[in-house]
Amino acid sequence: MLKDYCFEYYESVDSTNDRIKARAHADEVQGLVISAGQQTAGKGRIGRKWESPSHDSIATSLLLRPEEISLDAIPTITVVAAMAVRDALYCLYGLDGQIKWPNDIVLDGKKICGILTEMELKDGKVWYVVVGIGVNVHNKNFPKEIAFKATSVDLELAKSEGGQGHRNELTNEIWNSFKKYYNIFIETQDMTGLKEEYEKHLANRGNRVRIEAQEASYEATAIGINNRGELIVEVDGEERIIRTGEVSVRGIYGYI
Repeated sequence: MLKDYCFEYYESVDSTNDRIKARAHADEVQGLVISAGQQTAGKGRIGRKWESPSHDSIATSLLLRPEEISLDAIPTITVVAAMAVRDALYCLYGLDGQIKWPNDIVLDGKKICGILTEMELKDGKVWYVVVGIGVNVHNKNFPKEIAFKATSVDLELAKSEGGQGHRNELTNEIWNSFKKYYNIFIETQDMTGLKEEYEKHLANRGNRVRIEAQEASYEATAIGINNRGELIVEVDGEERIIRTGEVSVRGIYGYI
């Protein structure tokens, strides 16, 4: 179970995930959270770079040391983290995001956060897990290649009553929400207690999607998730299971 957090903040780091990994190797205990005002070498899924402009976005990572957890359950932690970010945005700002499987939070069709979970084994068992979360908060301009699909808390709030997000309060709310969902997850090491809520906010559900894998790409209809957090799709009347990793799921006519 995840009980307490120990928070550390730095003005600038290379990567909050890398900082956590270094501390994990130095025998740091579970619950350490490292956040930064700027990342110079932030990372996203499938080797992508994650931009973290100075004091515009959240860059935060958590150290977990789950005991006796199966290796197969680790990818599901990323799905749990997505639920935490969505919940925090709604609770603080009323931003009712959807989850683009497995872990992107989208508002008005645009992505607002990135999540990267990494792990290391020792003696054949899970030694530690790092959960890294980046959220666009004050960002107003994005690189040309992602501007069509990126948004921020401030940009979304400007569409309604205005106002601004607050990086510190949102960081705290995300980790409070994560603790709630993670402790439900860890009891069964799957999505048994969370699947219904996750699917309620699943942007892909019932939609035609394109599955982009290294070996081939094809179209399918997204149905939902199973208890391992894997995406269930239908292709030519047959169900297939899509696992997180070297796979991207895209909408047929847009990002979702």
